[in-house]
Amino acid sequence: MNRLVWKLLRQHISIGQLTGFFLANLFGMMIVLLSVQFYRDVLPVFTQGDSFMKKDYIIATKKISALGNFAGKSSHFSKEEIKELETQPFTKSVGAFTPSLFKVSAGLGMQEAGIHLSTEMFFESVPDEYVDVSLDKWHFDENTTVIPIIIPRNYLNLYNFGFAQSRSLPKLSEGLMSLIQMDIMMRGNGRIEQYKGNIVGFSNRLNTILVPQSFMNWANQAFAPGEEAPPSRLIIEVKNPTDAAIAQYFQKKNYDTEGDNLDAGKTTYFLRLITGIVIGVGLFISILSFYILMLSIFLLLQKNSTKLENLLLIGYSPNRVALPYNMLTVSLNILILLLSVGGVAWLRFYYIEAIRTLFPQLETGSLLPCFITGCILFIAVSLLNITMIQKKIINIWGGKIN
Repeated sequence: MNRLVWKLLRQHISIGQLTGFFLANLFGMMIVLLSVQFYRDVLPVFTQGDSFMKKDYIIATKKISALGNFAGKSSHFSKEEIKELETQPFTKSVGAFTPSLFKVSAGLGMQEAGIHLSTEMFFESVPDEYVDVSLDKWHFDENTTVIPIIIPRNYLNLYNFGFAQSRSLPKLSEGLMSLIQMDIMMRGNGRIEQYKGNIVGFSNRLNTILVPQSFMNWANQAFAPGEEAPPSRLIIEVKNPTDAAIAQYFQKKNYDTEGDNLDAGKTTYFLRLITGIVIGVGLFISILSFYILMLSIFLLLQKNSTKLENLLLIGYSPNRVALPYNMLTVSLNILILLLSVGGVAWLRFYYIEAIRTLFPQLETGSLLPCFITGCILFIAVSLLNITMIQKKIINIWGGKIN
């Protein structure tokens, strides 16, 4: 009986209109799914390790001038200044650099290569959430004599392309440096102790010799008890690095920034903005295609209104009359979903190869984000189609043909 009903109702179906809906919805859904999948695939590039796109940070210092030095003006941040900075509308959080209050010297040697370096140095620490290197090895145990250390990547570059090259010494890779332990000598409060320093990462964001905050708190208490030094540098997580209020506030307070933090933040913001725009365009196309389908279905219902009324009058329920139209829309939506996921999988194969060429250690995920997003869109659109068709049939049943 359903076949007879379908044969009766399928008249006046516009293949052109349904084809327009199909192609538009397919194009829109592919844009949405590809944007979501691409974002999830490249997200580790921007969130793992020392990526500058993990979050938007600014490292702030006070400007140093000869006049300020003669006037005794401090270059440190007071607690009041930090609290004021935390209350600014562009600020998400503020972390302070904690300096070492004791003397530190380090030696680094490789007898086989004829390398031996020793120098006076310093330590600094920041809260763990601001560290841009994996935290797997970033912990200190007082019962051990090993200190995890993060150094700026440009330090290694200076050695490889400056010192080592001029002295005809071998260049050191990051992997090799992680295998080398430094001899650390700490002096203060009448104590002299020796530790081993293990380089666990290289930072692009923090231009300092970094140790864990837990170690710094313990060492300052052990080698400089009772002393406290206010921070001279702050690391600030901002909401929008392009906010003009940041530059205005820093200029007003005579603060300075290190490196190109604001420029990197602007790049982050615009890349995220572009991703949002692409997804928005895809959703807009999908919404337009949905309206094309509904107009086609409503026009078809309008042309078949007399037949629908007769079917309802002879005992067919509104659900049974609406079933062929519901099956038509759901079938089209299923086909669009399958083709969209297949198209994204095909395109993903090519861009994943390009990403792996640039980032060989990057671990890419699966098509799950694409599939989940597609299923959500399929369910939402199908339910909306069914609801509107059902409502239209009920209006016809009530004699209210719009």
